[in-house]
Amino acid sequence: MPDVISTTGTPYADGKILTHTADGVGVITFNNPDKRNAMSLEMWEGFGEALTVLRDDDTVRVVILRGAGGKAFVSGADISQFEQVRHNAAASEEYAKRSAAQRALLADYPKPTIACIDGFCLGGGMQVAMLADIRLASQDSQFGIPAAKLGIAYGYDGLKHLVSLVGPSWARLLMYTGMRIDSAEALRIGLVERVFPQGELWGETMAMAETIAQNAPLAIKAAKITIAQVLKDESRRDMEAIKVIGNACMDSADFREGRQAFMEKRKPQFRGK
Repeated sequence: MPDVISTTGTPYADGKILTHTADGVGVITFNNPDKRNAMSLEMWEGFGEALTVLRDDDTVRVVILRGAGGKAFVSGADISQFEQVRHNAAASEEYAKRSAAQRALLADYPKPTIACIDGFCLGGGMQVAMLADIRLASQDSQFGIPAAKLGIAYGYDGLKHLVSLVGPSWARLLMYTGMRIDSAEALRIGLVERVFPQGELWGETMAMAETIAQNAPLAIKAAKITIAQVLKDESRRDMEAIKVIGNACMDSADFREGRQAFMEKRKPQFRGK
C-alpha cells in the first residue's frame, strides 16, 4: 500500500479522518496535521464511522491507525473546543459520552488493530493507542497524558488500560507529573511493543499488518477473544465464548487448508471460514 495519506482515501469528518484499503489491510488516518491531529468531537464521530465501515468490510482483516503530517499520531483533544463542549462537568459528561461511544467500538473491535505512532501521542491519543492491539512507534515519538496540567480528570477506561500496560507506579508517575517520555522509555515500560527509525516505521507496520492479514482470521479471532477474557476478573470471564470460537476454528475450512498446505509445502490461502 503506498504511503499516501493526506490526499487519498474515503473521507469522514470533512476529510479529517481518512480510510483506504488494500490487500486485506485497512488504514484509518487522523488527518488534522495543522493541529497535530488533535481530536475534535466531529473527528471522534468520524473515527467511529470509519471503524464501522472497515469492521463490516469482509476484505479487511487488520486495521492500522496512524496520523498525517509526520509530527503526531494524535496530540490529544482539540482544546480550542473546550469552551464550547467541555466548559463544566455537565458539558464534559456529554462530550465524554459521545467520544466514549467511538472508543468503545475500538475496545471491542473484532479485527486486529495496530497503532502506528510517529510523533506526539498525548492525552486522547494515548487512549486510542492503548486500545489498539499492538503499538509500534518511531524513535522520534513522545508519549504523555497532560491531564494534571489542564485540570481535567482522565477517564476510568483510559487509566485502566494504562495501568494494565505499564503498572500502577508508572501510571501514577505519568499522571501526577504530566511528563512526556520518549520511545525508548515507552518501550522499556511496556507502553509500546516495537520501536523503529522514523523512515522504517511505515514499512515495518505494513509488513506486520500483511503478515497478520495472511494468517487464519478465525485463529486470530480466537486469540483476541481469549486474551480479552484472560484480562477480565475470573468471575466475569466468558468461557463459553472461548469454547465456541475454538470449536469454530477446529471445524473450519481454514483448518483443513492449513493442514493441507503444510503437507504440500505451500503457502495456505485462508478465507476466514
